[in-house]
Amino acid sequence: GQTPMFPRIFGHEAGGIVESVGEGVTELALVTMSFPVFTGECKECPHCKSAESNMCDLLRINTDRGVMIGDGKSRFSINGKPIYHFVGTSTFSEYTVMHVGCVAKINPEAPLDKVCILSCGISTGLGASINVAKPPKGSTVAIFGLGAVGLAAAEGARIAGASRIIGVDLNASRFEEARKFGCTEFVNPKDHSKPVQQVLAEM
Repeated sequence: GQTPMFPRIFGHEAGGIVESVGEGVTELALVTMSFPVFTGECKECPHCKSAESNMCDLLRINTDRGVMIGDGKSRFSINGKPIYHFVGTSTFSEYTVMHVGCVAKINPEAPLDKVCILSCGISTGLGASINVAKPPKGSTVAIFGLGAVGLAAAEGARIAGASRIIGVDLNASRFEEARKFGCTEFVNPKDHSKPVQQVLAEM
């Protein structure tokens, strides 16, 4: 669904150090360890003030926007021509420019090559389970797709106390790893002639 705005610097997961701040930014000091969050927080809108939503009115994910919110211009260029931003982060680069609301401070001891996945994969899956689905203790949960987000969702369901966590994936080689994240049973839709939702309902 993206507007084909090119050239662009893609990427949304990373870890980094704040190298400089713009005028009026007081929340971040230089050399602050941080990671980008593509669904940022202005901290002022009703969504940011709600415990039920993080879809900030100003900084919610927008794959079509390729410029900074403040002035509608790009901060990247080559030979005088703009290179556009991606979801407010553009992390496939040595340096990037982000709105302060999209920068999360982290512990300075954190290893940047590992915490980078917290900026999307882990927080997205874990948050979906714990903060959105909120499975009651002893419940049964199905997780569709056992990549980084799915594994984190399984971990979130385990933390919440789900007793059956069914991992659904077309790639059975992921099942063993998924067991470490809380999955108790597995379904590969390729092994069944009926729709996977029917298989799950019968389980």
